[in-house]
Amino acid sequence: MFINNCLDILNKYGPSIILGVETTLLVSLTGTFFGLILGLLVGGLRAVKLDYTAGPVVRFFKKLLDIIINIYITVFRGTPMMVQALFLYYALLHVFNWTALQAAIFVISVNTGAYMAEIVRSGIQAVDVGQTEAARSLGMSNTQTMMNVVLPQAIKNAFPAIGNELIVNIKDSSVLMVISITELMFQTKSFAGSTFHFTEAYFIEAMIYLVLTSIASLVLNMLEKKMNSTSYVTVPMSDTNPKSSPYIRRRSSTKGEGR
Repeated sequence: MFINNCLDILNKYGPSIILGVETTLLVSLTGTFFGLILGLLVGGLRAVKLDYTAGPVVRFFKKLLDIIINIYITVFRGTPMMVQALFLYYALLHVFNWTALQAAIFVISVNTGAYMAEIVRSGIQAVDVGQTEAARSLGMSNTQTMMNVVLPQAIKNAFPAIGNELIVNIKDSSVLMVISITELMFQTKSFAGSTFHFTEAYFIEAMIYLVLTSIASLVLNMLEKKMNSTSYVTVPMSDTNPKSSPYIRRRSSTKGEGR
């Protein structure tokens, strides 16, 4: 009986389920991508330390920026995504005149950005300070040091946590049904109410989420192994003017090959 009901639901509501899966993947993947970009920006700004040459005006704006970033991270990490979705969707509806799907992507992006910022900051702090000093001694500027030496290693160090955010977003996108986007949870609730087979409907939904997160975990593990198998060192060809010449990238393998 249970199996037959599940098969009947899949046969009758298959297109709705596929639409829900597509929307779930669109929202979670897009939101995670923009959240990562936002997290890199916010985390990088938060991790930047001013040197002794910075003037009082620069120090003032840096402190003001740190306060704004701390408020942003505290608010979006300390409140449920469902509440954020409802508040932002209706509060900004007349400003942006956006659809529920656009609002959902925005909510996941800013929510993920708050978590990514802390992940990136911890990844930056995990990079040995000696590497920054070595890059500066070669004539690289603060920006070049951050972009070519520190940030690539920080992303590599934080990649497992970054990948975990994608998996979390695939599952947590279900709460966005409160603003009526047609993701998997919304579709499941719809045909569960139509068939009254609630157990079978939510069992199917659970299995779909399990498959999606399992595939995501497998892909992320493969990418992590690929990243760990190679490392890159960026060296400027000129220590007097690094911008005047390209960079040499030397590849080394962890399998005992020469560097």
